[in-house]
Amino acid sequence: QLQLVESGGGLVQPGGSLTLSCTPSGGSFDHYAVGWFRRAPGKEREGVSCISLADDSTIYADSVKGRFTISRDATKTTVYLQMNNLKPGDTAVYFCAVSESGYSQLLDFMHTHWGQGTQVTVSS
Repeated sequence: QLQLVESGGGLVQPGGSLTLSCTPSGGSFDHYAVGWFRRAPGKEREGVSCISLADDSTIYADSVKGRFTISRDATKTTVYLQMNNLKPGDTAVYFCAVSESGYSQLLDFMHTHWGQGTQVTVSS
Protein backbone atom coordinates (compact mmCIF):
# COMPACT_ATOMS: atom_id res chain seq x y z
CA GLN A 1 0.00 0.00 0.00
CA LEU A 2 1.52 3.27 -1.15
CA GLN A 3 1.90 5.77 1.67
CA LEU A 4 3.26 9.29 1.47
CA VAL A 5 5.36 11.14 4.00
CA GLU A 6 5.67 14.93 4.00
CA SER A 7 8.39 16.87 5.78
CA GLY A 8 9.86 20.35 5.90
CA GLY A 9 7.05 22.37 7.40
CA GLY A 10 7.58 24.89 10.17
CA LEU A 11 7.29 28.48 11.29
CA VAL A 12 8.71 31.17 9.03
CA GLN A 13 8.49 34.95 8.87
CA PRO A 14 6.74 36.70 5.99
CA GLY A 15 9.08 36.86 3.02
CA GLY A 16 10.89 33.74 4.12
CA SER A 17 11.29 30.38 2.41
CA LEU A 18 10.63 26.74 3.13
CA THR A 19 11.08 23.55 1.13
CA LEU A 20 8.63 20.71 1.60
CA SER A 21 9.50 17.13 0.66
CA CYS A 22 7.24 14.20 -0.20
CA THR A 23 8.51 10.64 -0.28
CA PRO A 24 6.69 7.35 -0.85
CA SER A 25 6.80 4.28 1.36
CA GLY A 26 5.42 0.87 0.53
CA GLY A 27 5.59 1.73 -3.14
CA SER A 28 7.00 4.18 -5.64
CA PHE A 29 5.92 7.21 -7.61
CA ASP A 30 6.44 5.32 -10.85
CA HIS A 31 5.00 7.51 -13.63
CA TYR A 32 2.26 9.02 -11.51
CA ALA A 33 1.63 12.70 -10.88
CA VAL A 34 2.37 14.12 -7.46
CA GLY A 35 0.46 17.12 -6.23
CA TRP A 36 0.68 19.48 -3.29
CA PHE A 37 -2.53 20.67 -1.67
CA ARG A 38 -3.18 22.80 1.38
CA ARG A 39 -5.94 23.42 3.87
CA ALA A 40 -5.97 26.73 5.68
CA PRO A 41 -7.96 27.18 8.92
CA GLY A 42 -11.65 27.51 8.13
CA LYS A 43 -11.13 26.93 4.42
CA GLU A 44 -11.51 24.05 2.03
CA ARG A 45 -8.53 22.11 0.74
CA GLU A 46 -7.08 23.66 -2.41
CA GLY A 47 -4.58 22.54 -5.02
CA VAL A 48 -1.23 24.30 -4.96
CA SER A 49 0.95 22.58 -7.54
CA CYS A 50 1.43 19.28 -9.32
CA ILE A 51 4.14 17.57 -11.34
CA SER A 52 3.81 14.65 -13.71
CA LEU A 53 6.60 12.13 -13.25
CA ALA A 54 5.80 10.85 -16.74
CA ASP A 55 6.76 14.01 -18.61
CA ASP A 56 7.77 16.55 -15.90
CA SER A 57 4.92 18.88 -16.81
CA THR A 58 3.87 21.13 -13.96
CA ILE A 59 0.91 23.26 -12.96
CA TYR A 60 0.49 25.93 -10.29
CA ALA A 61 -2.40 27.69 -8.61
CA ASP A 62 -2.52 31.38 -9.54
CA SER A 63 -1.97 32.33 -5.90
CA VAL A 64 1.50 30.76 -5.83
CA LYS A 65 2.79 31.31 -9.37
CA GLY A 66 6.19 32.94 -9.37
CA ARG A 67 6.76 32.09 -5.69
CA PHE A 68 6.52 28.28 -5.47
CA THR A 69 8.43 25.72 -7.52
CA ILE A 70 7.66 22.02 -7.69
CA SER A 71 10.41 19.59 -8.68
CA ARG A 72 11.59 16.02 -8.30
CA ASP A 73 14.92 14.39 -7.68
CA ALA A 74 16.76 12.44 -10.37
CA THR A 75 15.58 9.05 -9.12
CA LYS A 76 11.92 10.14 -8.86
CA THR A 77 11.80 9.14 -5.19
CA THR A 78 11.21 12.60 -3.75
CA VAL A 79 9.07 15.53 -4.87
CA TYR A 80 9.84 18.98 -3.51
CA LEU A 81 7.86 22.17 -3.13
CA GLN A 82 10.16 25.16 -2.84
CA MET A 83 8.19 28.05 -1.34
CA ASN A 84 9.65 31.56 -1.53
CA ASN A 85 8.35 34.95 -0.46
CA LEU A 86 5.89 33.31 1.89
CA LYS A 87 2.87 35.30 3.04
CA PRO A 88 0.60 34.88 6.06
CA GLY A 89 -2.08 33.69 3.64
CA ASP A 90 0.10 30.66 2.85
CA THR A 91 -0.40 29.37 6.40
CA ALA A 92 -1.97 25.94 6.12
CA VAL A 93 -1.46 22.23 6.47
CA TYR A 94 0.23 21.07 3.29
CA PHE A 95 -0.44 17.62 1.88
CA CYS A 96 1.15 15.71 -0.94
CA ALA A 97 -0.92 13.28 -2.95
CA VAL A 98 -0.54 10.93 -5.89
CA SER A 99 -2.65 10.85 -9.03
CA GLU A 100 -2.35 7.57 -10.90
CA SER A 101 -3.53 9.36 -14.03
CA GLY A 102 0.00 10.66 -14.47
CA TYR A 103 -1.32 14.04 -15.62
CA SER A 104 -0.39 17.20 -13.75
CA GLN A 105 -3.64 18.73 -12.50
CA LEU A 106 -5.06 20.22 -9.33
CA LEU A 107 -8.23 18.17 -9.09
CA ASP A 108 -8.73 16.91 -5.56
CA PHE A 109 -10.75 13.86 -6.59
CA MET A 110 -8.11 12.74 -9.10
CA HIS A 111 -5.61 12.12 -6.29
CA THR A 112 -6.04 8.80 -4.51
CA HIS A 113 -3.14 8.49 -2.06
CA TRP A 114 -2.59 11.21 0.53
CA GLY A 115 0.00 11.99 3.17
CA GLN A 116 -0.75 13.10 6.72
CA GLY A 117 0.25 16.69 6.08
CA THR A 118 2.84 19.11 7.42
CA GLN A 119 2.07 22.44 9.04
CA VAL A 120 3.37 25.65 7.50
CA THR A 121 2.91 28.81 9.55
CA VAL A 122 3.89 32.21 8.19
CA SER A 123 3.91 34.78 10.94
CA SER A 124 6.05 37.55 12.37
